[in-house]
Amino acid sequence: MSAAMRAIAWGISGLIALLLLTQPVSVHSQLALSMTVIAGLISVWVFGRGLVARQLFLALASFVVIRYMYWRWTSTLPPTSDPVAFTLGFVLLIAEMYCVLILSISLVISADPLVRPRLEREDDDKLPVVDVFIPTYNEDEYILATTVAAAKSMDYPAEKLNVWLLDDGGTDQKCNDKNPEKAEAARQRRISLQALCGRLGAIYLTRKRNEHAKAGNMNNALAHVKGDIIVVFDADHAPFRAFLRETVGYFAKDPKTFLVQTPHVFLNPDPIEKNLRTFNEMPSENEMFYGVTQRGLDKWDGSFFCGSAALLRRAALETTGGFSGITITEDCETAFELHSKGWNSVYVDKPLIAGLQPETFTSFIGQRSRWCQGMFQIMILKNPAMKKGLSFIQRVAYLSSMTFWFFPVPRMIFMFAPLTHIFFDIKIFVSNFDEAIAYTATYMVVNVMLQNYLYGRVRWPWVSELYEYVQGVFLAKAIVSVVMSPRKPTFNVTAKGLTLDDDHLSELAWPFFAIYGLLFCAGAVAAYRYMFEPGVDNLMLVVGLWNLFNMMIAGAALGAVAERRQPDRHPRLHIARQGTLTVDGRDLRVAIKDVSAGGVSIAMLNESDAMQFEPGVTQGRLGIDPLGTIIKDETLPVTFIHKSGVADATVLGFEFGAMEPDEYYVLADLMYGDSEALPRFLATRHKHKSILAGGGRFIWWGFTEPLRAISYLLKQEKKKQSEQVADGPPKTSLSWLRRFAAAGKEKTAEAAVEAAMKKQSA
Repeated sequence: MSAAMRAIAWGISGLIALLLLTQPVSVHSQLALSMTVIAGLISVWVFGRGLVARQLFLALASFVVIRYMYWRWTSTLPPTSDPVAFTLGFVLLIAEMYCVLILSISLVISADPLVRPRLEREDDDKLPVVDVFIPTYNEDEYILATTVAAAKSMDYPAEKLNVWLLDDGGTDQKCNDKNPEKAEAARQRRISLQALCGRLGAIYLTRKRNEHAKAGNMNNALAHVKGDIIVVFDADHAPFRAFLRETVGYFAKDPKTFLVQTPHVFLNPDPIEKNLRTFNEMPSENEMFYGVTQRGLDKWDGSFFCGSAALLRRAALETTGGFSGITITEDCETAFELHSKGWNSVYVDKPLIAGLQPETFTSFIGQRSRWCQGMFQIMILKNPAMKKGLSFIQRVAYLSSMTFWFFPVPRMIFMFAPLTHIFFDIKIFVSNFDEAIAYTATYMVVNVMLQNYLYGRVRWPWVSELYEYVQGVFLAKAIVSVVMSPRKPTFNVTAKGLTLDDDHLSELAWPFFAIYGLLFCAGAVAAYRYMFEPGVDNLMLVVGLWNLFNMMIAGAALGAVAERRQPDRHPRLHIARQGTLTVDGRDLRVAIKDVSAGGVSIAMLNESDAMQFEPGVTQGRLGIDPLGTIIKDETLPVTFIHKSGVADATVLGFEFGAMEPDEYYVLADLMYGDSEALPRFLATRHKHKSILAGGGRFIWWGFTEPLRAISYLLKQEKKKQSEQVADGPPKTSLSWLRRFAAAGKEKTAEAAVEAAMKKQSA
């Protein structure tokens, strides 16, 4: 069939579909129609397999979504004779349209995600020279030593592998700072890292001035390298041994490939996972992006550079003058420019690095603010819709990735929209109870089914709403600031490796208490008006239930900002390795159960080797059966800490002593030698969570987490009162909340986050 005939066929089909979708029907017929579609969705879900079933599911779900949006536009807007209600109703409708637009684009992109076959192992003489960039600014030396050692330990010919530590914390500018203490700290850092690199066989590189942040740092390094491929690892992203063998071969397959990106996987929970205690059972927030979205983008040659765990062709970077640095998201901007010049990208969906996430809610919001503002900078300053060289689907993909970060605005609209009817009796959504059930309720059911069908293995039900809400409270104003001044945002390094000694409330918790209190009051008013006020119809019940759903989100969010203590700064990775523990001249064969940068847990392979270990006193050396080739006779210094029983077996916990640089090779081999360790861990979390089970868990958080947050508030206030006894009369139990509320009135959200992060760093 010719292209013209296909276009005509698609046009006729689209016209017929539009006529069917816009046919007026009674409310009861619409309900019957929607319920029939839902039954069809369940049938396809249970019995259907393969791409055809997937596309049928998407088509059926889209039918209900389109019917709902047609009804919303034609039947639910308030009359223009009521300008306040019409304006608010139109704003709500536009927010819904944004969500439907993002959903539609995601369905197109994720309809058939690409699964690439694994590469065959290439001969060493055919492999390109690789230069590994590890940009650093203020990370601890032990983190850098582990990452450098892991990079040097990758399975690759040593003569073709160069590892560069790019230190922006020891630049000439910093070493000559006007503050003598800062200058001396920078000089000592430079000396120490130079010595570390010398011992590990890496190359230390710094520059004169800290210009253009991470992009400027890497561009400075580009002038010093001659390799064909540039690999970028963040300072806290250590690669597994097989990283290059699983990725570098894609450049030989296609000379126009500029990027091979791999997923970011983390050893520690983000603040929401930590505070809600979900890390070991719930997929992390980014797993939907890396597990589905990036594979979908890859099918359309739209997967993009994510700043780390990636390989780039140096020749391609030279065509754009290196890494782009106009915005604070240099990674996506760089991919955007290279895609527009006709270069191609590849996404490899295998976890090959292990990194660290922000431990505190403050640093988490600071990181997301940077991502949000950077994506808006690209959209405003470079406009994918007008960028020459991009295909239509690439334009759509980039616009989708950028406009996604507009979510804080509709999320806040959805949170507060019910209050207009509850408190002021403004009807911004014209509908009766029957219509709400036939259209709105069935649309919501289909929407949840659609998301659970596509992403159920990598995203629990309702978790997206929680993450969007906790970010939206602060990111909404950040969006406004970047729209008003697109070139103003600057790059800020995210703090990692922090310890939390006590349970406490985040410095950014006050808005979440205020919003929860407002929604709680609204719920009480809605219940009272529905039960006792004359003339209030069932629409108040619908709006009250909407407000109750928002309360569940706000309640779970209070748990997210109630920071649980985290005394151990070293996240652990479960492994299955063997080694030899030498104690008091005895060599004991052991099985190594898990490992972190701070210590290991082991079990004796032979029960007859059991010894009496004294906590904090018994010391020894741990050698491992190596998987790599760099380790010779190095071992790790260990000190016995505790003993525990696991599954009828005794497990001994040891912490590492001060390590010499060479010994980090042993740690790197132990943590990152087995490339299947991380996929095994992720597989334990990739279990489909049903809508009912996920909803039940979310409701539980909505009721219990506010109680925990309030207990933290009272405990924190009691502690402050006891500390202030000598200074005067104690303050009331709400002084903490009032103080932060007053601070919030004086600052933008962006400034509040920045101030809290500075306090945290100090």
